[in-house]
Amino acid sequence: MADTHPKLLRGRVLSFNRKPVGPDDHDALTYLEDGGLLIENGRISGLGDFTALKDTAPAEAEVIDHRPHLITSGFIDPHIHFPQAQVIASWAEQLLDWLNDYTFPAELKFADKAHGTRIAGAFYDALLANGTTTAVAYCSSHPNSVDAYFEEAERRNMRMLGGKTMMDRNAPADLCDTAQSSYDDSKALLNKWHGRGRALYTITPRFAITSTPAQLEAAGALLKEHPDCHLQTHINENHNEIDLTLELYPEADDYLRVYENFGLLGERTLLGHCIHMNDRELGVMRETGAVAVFCPTSNLFLGSGLFDRARLEGANIKTAIATDVGGGTNYSLMRTLDEGYKVLQLQRQRLHPFETFYWATLGNATSLSLQDKIGNLAVGTEADVIVLNARSTPAMALRMETIETLAEELFLLQTLGDDRAVAQTYVAGQAMKS
Repeated sequence: MADTHPKLLRGRVLSFNRKPVGPDDHDALTYLEDGGLLIENGRISGLGDFTALKDTAPAEAEVIDHRPHLITSGFIDPHIHFPQAQVIASWAEQLLDWLNDYTFPAELKFADKAHGTRIAGAFYDALLANGTTTAVAYCSSHPNSVDAYFEEAERRNMRMLGGKTMMDRNAPADLCDTAQSSYDDSKALLNKWHGRGRALYTITPRFAITSTPAQLEAAGALLKEHPDCHLQTHINENHNEIDLTLELYPEADDYLRVYENFGLLGERTLLGHCIHMNDRELGVMRETGAVAVFCPTSNLFLGSGLFDRARLEGANIKTAIATDVGGGTNYSLMRTLDEGYKVLQLQRQRLHPFETFYWATLGNATSLSLQDKIGNLAVGTEADVIVLNARSTPAMALRMETIETLAEELFLLQTLGDDRAVAQTYVAGQAMKS
């Protein structure tokens, strides 16, 4: 449950109002040198100058002084694999080898509910330690894993999205469901969890290789029946993956056509990777509003390729940025932003720190169509808040001696920051780090 005791946080407050269009676009953000954030009943009820806000705050509000740290909205991770918490940092050749050698064996363990519950505790600890207050996760193909995932989220009152992986071929037999059972199980889990507390169910066919046409048809039927749900899957991550997909779906002239044919595309469709896209696919993504999710650490780790942000956003496609643990190599969105910056630098696509911190907060919230609930510190939004300390390590403290602007500080956090830089994480107004 939300912490009902009023809190007034004091510090340097940063919240994004919209996407920045350049390094001088200060109108895109609200920044208060001595700011206050009033939290009541799990929501933000006031944002402004601390002294003025204190005069109007309830007398019983607890003042928590986080100066000189930076207070901003919690990070949002729109693509992560809950069953891969014990797969992260596993050596492999490329994507398909990595799935067969590590991922599928790890996911088999989630038939045991007790195992899922234990991993869920560690998984959520890692998210909160790194300042991630919302994530969109793939669970395993076992309904047990979905229950373990959402039960832990409910215990911590977190705004979380996720769903059972639908997978009926090209995987170990004990991981495979059927088109009908995946529909039935997903629908039952959706009815159980979607909209319960802060939980949102996500329809989750893993990708075309592990789903028969019948299963993708079932996923499309679910989405049509529940258009307020998100759908997540993978696309165009790896050349071998693309080749096998087109072998399995010879009637499709490209990868996206597979999902298009089964009605899986819409504004709440999250397409992981989107590295090797053709022009037709970009046009369809633009028309349907589907979201391209950039996963830089896994793309580099598995040697999959370089995400072309300029091309995608130039085609008016919404983008998000995510960790993709366990192919991704860190739970931290700051570490992810750093690697994303480097991927784009290789393509001469300069990324300003205002843009990156927008991306990890309001940008990702907007891509999830949840910007009215999370991703910023506007009055009325859910009080998922983090406190960042840019002096959290000796190297960072030394660099901070020469930093003069907010943008420089954000770039330092992005380049050297990790869980140590997260001084506190608030979920619905409740402090989660001891």
